[in-house]
Formats: sequence, structure tokens, C-alpha cells
Amino acid sequence: MSEKVIKNWINIAEYDLQTAKFMLESKRYLYVAFTCQHAIEKIMKAIYIKEKNETPPYTHNLIKLLNYLSLASSIKEEHIRFLEILNSYYIESRYTEEINELLIILSSEKANDILLKTEKLFQWLREKI
Repeated sequence: MSEKVIKNWINIAEYDLQTAKFMLESKRYLYVAFTCQHAIEKIMKAIYIKEKNETPPYTHNLIKLLNYLSLASSIKEEHIRFLEILNSYYIESRYTEEINELLIILSSEKANDILLKTEKLFQWLREKI
């Protein structure tokens, strides 16, 4: 796969991260978490392409993606726990009871914490490309 494909995944991941910031400003906390999950998923898929030179697997599970990558052995435990948390914010269907449950637990403080941790992890992952 070409560097252009990798760059495209990086650009989309960065766009999602920027979207999360805008969602925080507009108090759309569910979408802060959702787009943070997407940003990490896409940067991990860019790493996958860089390492394997093939299309990444169709999955939104961040732990599953991590296990395909060489950095799985060097990632901090706190990052693994955070990936598990982010997995819970991937919404398969935006029309289920899950949304109401997530809306209850996602406060401004919680969304801000998710965004800050995502930015930290994103930077670490970005350096691996």
C-alpha cells in the first residue's frame, strides 16, 4: 500500500480528533467519546497499513486492532485500559438504549477527560508511524 493511503488514514484520524474538540465545545458529549474512539481506530489502522502493507481488518475493536500491531508489546497498561473504555463508546446503532445510557454518564468533565486522554494516546500512536 502506498504512503498516500497511510496519509489518508492519518488525515481522517486527525479530522475526527478535531471533530471531538468541536463536539466538546458544543456540549455534544456522546459524540466527543464516539469521535475519539474513531480517531484512535483510524490512527491504529494507519499503523497497521504501515506495518503489514495491507488493508486493515474490518473491526472497530481497538484491543483487537492493537493485537495485530507490533507496538502491542510496548504499550503502557494505562493505554490498554483506556482503549477498553473507548471501545465502549463505539455505538453500533445510534438508535438503541445504549445512547440514553451513555448520555447519562457523559458529563462535561468526563468528555473532557476522554478527549485529553485520547490526545495523549493519539500523539504516542502518531509517533509510531
